[in-house]
Amino acid sequence: MAHNRIHYQLDLMTESLKLIDTPRFSARLRDRGVDLDHRRVLVTKFSGSRQECDFNVPTNCSGFGRIHHFRRHSLPGWVPNPLPIDPAAKALGLGALDEIKAQVFQNAICSWRCWYCFVDFELLSADARFSEFKTADDLVDLYCAELNRPQLIDLSGGQPDLVPEWSVWFTDALAKRGLQASVYVWSDDNLSNDFLWKYLSPEEISRLAHSSNYGRVGCFKGFDKHSFSFNTRAFPELFDQQFALMRRLVDAEFDVYGYVTLTTDDGIALLQKLTNFVDQLQERVHPMFPLRMVPLKILTFTPTKERVKQPQERALELQRDALLAWSEVLRKRFRSDQLAKPITEQDIRGYLR
Repeated sequence: MAHNRIHYQLDLMTESLKLIDTPRFSARLRDRGVDLDHRRVLVTKFSGSRQECDFNVPTNCSGFGRIHHFRRHSLPGWVPNPLPIDPAAKALGLGALDEIKAQVFQNAICSWRCWYCFVDFELLSADARFSEFKTADDLVDLYCAELNRPQLIDLSGGQPDLVPEWSVWFTDALAKRGLQASVYVWSDDNLSNDFLWKYLSPEEISRLAHSSNYGRVGCFKGFDKHSFSFNTRAFPELFDQQFALMRRLVDAEFDVYGYVTLTTDDGIALLQKLTNFVDQLQERVHPMFPLRMVPLKILTFTPTKERVKQPQERALELQRDALLAWSEVLRKRFRSDQLAKPITEQDIRGYLR
C-alpha cells in the first residue's frame, strides 16, 4: 500500500522538476474523492494523524470533525484577521466579535502540496487510513448531535472545490433541518481549478452565491510566479489562473474574500513584487478587492516540521518584510477611511471591465 501511494504521487509530477501536473492530479483526486451516485464526499478522519497532535481540544463528530477558534488578534506583530469572524457575525446578527468558534470538516484530497500546510500530506491524498465517504446529511447529523455546537461550519480541506457539490449538498442538508438561518457555512478554496463551473449547474451556482448564510475565501499561494510555485509545487504559469478564478467568483456575486501567503525564498525587490501583485488584483479581479484580502502568517505545525529546510526557513523570515511591503502598497492606493472600513463592507459589486 505504501509503495502504491508513493507511486501514485510521483506519477502525477514531472520527474525532472518535481512539479505537479495540476489538471491531471485534480481530475484523478476528484475521481477518488467523491461518490456522485450516493452524493458522498471523502472526509478526513483525524485519529492517528500528525495533524491531530496540534489540536487543542479533542476531535468531535465521531472523529470526522474538529473545533477551531478563529481569533482576530491572535498573532502579535501581524495584521488582524477578520475572516471568517466578520462575515459570519454579520450574517448571523451576532454583533462585534473578536473571536468565533467553528465546526470544521475537511475533505481528504488536495491538488497541491504547500510546504506550510498544517495538514499531513497523507490526509490530502485520499488515503483510506484517514478518511471515509460521508454524505452531507451524515455530517449534519453528527454536527447536530454535538452539545454546544458552533454556529459557524467551515468546509475545509484539502481542497473542497475539487468537489464543489459538497457546499451545495451541505447547505441543502442544513435547510432540510431548518438550520439555514442559524448556521453560517464558510468554505475554503485554493484557486487551483474551475470545477465549480464545470460540475455545478448555473442554478446551483446562483443559489449558493446568493445564500445569505454562505461565504467563501480563496487563497492566493504567493504574490508572484516564483513564490507561487515555491509554495505549491505547481507550475509557475498557474499563478495567473488564480486571478481569473477569483474574478469569476466575484462576477457570480459570491460573498468572497481572499487570503494571500507572503512566503518566498527570494527577498529581492519585495516592494515592487507586492506592487505588481496588487496591480493585478485591481486590474484582473476588482479595484477594491485588495481590501477584501488578509495576509496569512505562516507558522510551523507538527506536519510541517520535516518539510522546512533552509529555503523554507528563509521564507518564514522574509514574510515579515513582505507584510510591510503589502501594507505600504495599500496605504499608497487607498484612503485611510477605506482602509478602516470593515472587510464585509468593501463593496465589489457592479464592476465592469
